[in-house]
Amino acid sequence: MADATISAPAAATDHHDDHPPTTTGMSNTKLAMWLFLGSECLLFGALISTYILNKSRLPEGELGPEDVFDIPFTSVSSFVLLMSSLTMVLAVSNITRGDLERFRIWVATTAILGGAFVASQVYEFTVFYEEGLGYTTNIFSSSFFTLTGFHGAHVIIGIIMLMSLLVLSNQGRLGQQNAETVEIVGLYWHFVDIVWIVIFTLIYLFP
Repeated sequence: MADATISAPAAATDHHDDHPPTTTGMSNTKLAMWLFLGSECLLFGALISTYILNKSRLPEGELGPEDVFDIPFTSVSSFVLLMSSLTMVLAVSNITRGDLERFRIWVATTAILGGAFVASQVYEFTVFYEEGLGYTTNIFSSSFFTLTGFHGAHVIIGIIMLMSLLVLSNQGRLGQQNAETVEIVGLYWHFVDIVWIVIFTLIYLFP
């Protein structure tokens, strides 16, 4: 029975480039992820545009972004999410080199940082609600909660992916030969982080 967690030096070349020849030079799985992320760019672009348009139509006296945003708090949670991109890079690097122990540490750290970001977003939403800003309060709140909630759902999906990688690795079903799978999950995770940078810049820093 073949050992799924290849550690022999001879396996060093058996990594993410090992896929059938394609016209694009990359595996069909990775290409599919890039196409998916491209479609997600259009979706988030539409949501951000809708938010900016609706915010400008907010009637005078209505509860708006300047009344509820806590920039220092959101800056910290944004920094936590950005650091998760660094730990994701380390996870991909370690599984590519066949260091599964460190891979598990970094992939778990990435999931924990992502979980901390989601928890901070839930806390933020709770504070906003207590201050009188619900989903249907006005066009600003509807656009804001839809956009940031949709992004938060993407982070949760990413965490599920990371935990699945961790479980598979612990079961010996994910090794160096599956580095491309980890890399593809990393692409998704970096995309989620980049989208948040755009949201934080456009929505929070320039309300």
